Amino acid sequence: MTSVLMFCGLLGAGAWIYMKTAMHGFSARSEPSRTETMMANYARDTAMPSSAKKLSNPVRFSAEVEHEAMVHFADHCAACHANNGSGETMFGKGMYPKPPDLRLTRTQHLTDGEIFYVIENGIRMSGMPAFGGEGTAEDSWKLVYTVRHLPRLTPVEETEMESLNPKSPEELQEEKNEDEFLNGADSSSKTTTTHHTKGHQH
Repeated sequence: MTSVLMFCGLLGAGAWIYMKTAMHGFSARSEPSRTETMMANYARDTAMPSSAKKLSNPVRFSAEVEHEAMVHFADHCAACHANNGSGETMFGKGMYPKPPDLRLTRTQHLTDGEIFYVIENGIRMSGMPAFGGEGTAEDSWKLVYTVRHLPRLTPVEETEMESLNPKSPEELQEEKNEDEFLNGADSSSKTTTTHHTKGHQH
């Protein structure tokens, strides 16, 4: 009986979302409604097997492990989740549903095993991919420490993470130009000389 009621409820919610979509479109820029948020949270909770909740972190905590995980998070996770876990990034804001604020109770109340499971297996119908694979378990367990630390992240740590974020080709070129300038290479003069040379060849 319970399963029938649950099915009817999901069917009704699906019909409501369809009607709303037909009237207003289905843009990823919109904020999820309360119903959609509830359904997404329910999907995340039910996607994890009960065995995940009981898993304990096999990686021993240390300052070195914590820093290594922070570096990993800045390089692999911050593009969507932000260095501080808020989800306030260009990619994060464009997702539907938006990445959760990892600092808040909704994530922090999960067990270590549940956080590990989400990192390894992702969440269907969301922007969270599965990062699990051969030899990834240890890194994923280390990332659990980072997620736990996010509510207490210091400004100094966040600044360090910013320096570790992946850089776009434009940013890399800009850094290269700055380095060349600081090392005495005047690109503008080089360009001028090249143009003069070409002119003489004509």
